[in-house]
Amino acid sequence: MKTTVIIQARVGSTRLHRKVLLDLGGQSVLSRVIERLQHCQRVDQVVVATTDLALDDAIVDEAHRCQTTVVRGSEADVLARYYQAASHVGATDIVRVTADCPLIDPLLIDRIIEEFHKRRDAGAPLDYFSNVHPRTFPRGLDAELFTMEALRIAHREAEATLEREHVTPFFYLNPDRFVMDNYVQQVDQSALRWTLDEPADMAFFQAVFRKISPEQFIGTETVLSLLKKHPEIGRINAHVEQKKLKAA
Repeated sequence: MKTTVIIQARVGSTRLHRKVLLDLGGQSVLSRVIERLQHCQRVDQVVVATTDLALDDAIVDEAHRCQTTVVRGSEADVLARYYQAASHVGATDIVRVTADCPLIDPLLIDRIIEEFHKRRDAGAPLDYFSNVHPRTFPRGLDAELFTMEALRIAHREAEATLEREHVTPFFYLNPDRFVMDNYVQQVDQSALRWTLDEPADMAFFQAVFRKISPEQFIGTETVLSLLKKHPEIGRINAHVEQKKLKAA
């Protein structure tokens, strides 16, 4: 068994160009995501999946600087890119994470992986497990975990543009084909926005990292405590609307 986190990353962004390479407290956003995921105890390997476009050479360089494996593939067909990356490293279970989430929580990732394997070890089939259907964690702590076999089926059969561009819609648009479940917490924090799409989001992250010592590990509770003490920080990007997935 090999549990692999695959980070989806590219330079192109319609709302904030080169966002994952922007400097955030002395490190790139991508570097912070990689570093945090490398703290996961239940992850065997972290991989960056980027495009084969020349402009994403910068992603490759940054990932290599972070001593992380990179696999390159189609810009538009992200599902194929994920399948290629997972196949390349021999993954059996894949955790999908995007590179625009510099507060991604390795402790949460470990809990999701632990619960996934606990259920499967108990004999309960499970193909897809996430914390986003429905969402109870802050946006930006998203993780989707699925088996290599499920990814293989999706890659082989998915045809719609939506399914190819966003990796996992084929799973939840075909609930009769896969055994799926969701990881939730009792308190609903889904209104909190901890993801990077627009300049206001970057201003939010900069404010967070300015308030926390560089030597301190920033866990979810650290951020929640900070926002409770400084509610004005949370208001910086509260108005930003999440970009919707669009069907072909």
